Amino acid sequence: MSNNLKFYINGEWVDPVVPNRIPVIDPATEQPFTEISGGSSADVDKAVAAAKAAFKTFSKTTKQYRLDLLKRCLEVYNKRYDDIAEACTREMGAPLSFSKEAQVWVGQGHFQALIDKLETFEFFEIRGTTRVVLEPIGVCGLITPWNWPLNQIVCKVAPAIAAGCTVVLKPSEIAPINAIIFAEVMHEAGVPPGVFNLVNGTGPDVGQKLAEHPDVDMMSFTGSTRAGTIVAREAAATVKRVCQELGGKSANILLDDVDLDDAVRKGIGACFINTGQSCDAATRMLVPRALHAKALEIAADEAAKQTPGNPWEASTVLGPLVSQLQFDKVQRLIKAGIDEGATLVCGGLGKPEGLETGYYAKPTVFGDVKPGMTIEKEEIFGPVLSIIPYDTLEDAIEIANDTVYGLAAYVQSKDLNKAREVAAEMRAGSVYINYPDLDFFAPFGGYKQSGNGREYADFALHDFLEIKGIVGYGNP
Repeated sequence: MSNNLKFYINGEWVDPVVPNRIPVIDPATEQPFTEISGGSSADVDKAVAAAKAAFKTFSKTTKQYRLDLLKRCLEVYNKRYDDIAEACTREMGAPLSFSKEAQVWVGQGHFQALIDKLETFEFFEIRGTTRVVLEPIGVCGLITPWNWPLNQIVCKVAPAIAAGCTVVLKPSEIAPINAIIFAEVMHEAGVPPGVFNLVNGTGPDVGQKLAEHPDVDMMSFTGSTRAGTIVAREAAATVKRVCQELGGKSANILLDDVDLDDAVRKGIGACFINTGQSCDAATRMLVPRALHAKALEIAADEAAKQTPGNPWEASTVLGPLVSQLQFDKVQRLIKAGIDEGATLVCGGLGKPEGLETGYYAKPTVFGDVKPGMTIEKEEIFGPVLSIIPYDTLEDAIEIANDTVYGLAAYVQSKDLNKAREVAAEMRAGSVYINYPDLDFFAPFGGYKQSGNGREYADFALHDFLEIKGIVGYGNP
């Protein structure tokens, strides 16, 4: 029996207090394929009460108990791997191969990294005669996005449980089915009642209610900077901790010594991954002016290989954008790039030929992009790359940092020492040198309006812990 119309509260699947159905749209067909229930303040109250009651005992469990629990969660997650991948493809349009190899895989990787770090993590230390203790912060409200749903769910739920916290999760109502399956995973793994709770719904009806709730001790939010400011504002009245991972407009600086063909082609991939719907996508490629024309040729050739199409077909590289709203936003920003005088190298307005149904966007590259253009400043969240010529490395660094965001930056060079020097100048939470593999043990989070706090492995644990000093405790 499907749990799509239910919430998971206090270890049980329950009906909403007030019936409110929300259709879930398949972005490849533009048609609803199922419905979920939208929650209300009454549902939030029930879930928070369950989490608050469970915290009294769960917060006192041993590290070994929580470690064993997380291992069981990962075991059941792996058992439901294909189910979760198919849900991602259906609700967000990710190609099935990408759902399996990236969307669900990253959740698996984050579970394992957290487990590995928890094995040796210490929750107390003695400093002189003071005992410093790390204690779970309490009931945590978690709000996760649609674009990398399992990545963000696991990045929040796993460290919260590892710390001894209890949680209420509100996933995106745009892509909620993977989270319902995740709740089934938590139940089968034996997570105690009230430790993990799930309430679906919209930001105003559920997310804001969590943020303002007096019995919620901490909010962890991933999404747009606009929505993040609302969460922070609503949380301020109760002075709860707020950790946020927000938008980005990441620069990718190619130094003059690069293998241009390799750097540009990989740069297309770093921008277009997940159909460009990644907050840390390398959307601004800065190239030396003398290499600009050649870079445009390479980019156009590589973009042509980014085949959009049916996400269930093996040949598809780019699925549709997630919604009509997102499609309209991408079209508006492509038009802004054209109107403001950037060179349209490939792609452009409208849908790819033969894909009239579905929220498909053309893989698009702009050249001759100038600092201050709309496409250089605004987060597009689609398969759109801006290539910006620069004259000196100092100019490139200044352009790269001239943004309200600071989530990620990228540097490409054959000279590792030079790349390291440039990385040191980047005002961003993550800097990636020469397109490295994903590191599940690296910290992830932003500077400036890209947020605060850090996720991944043991870095995430600290956001869910309070520090207590027991002064005069004495020697151990």
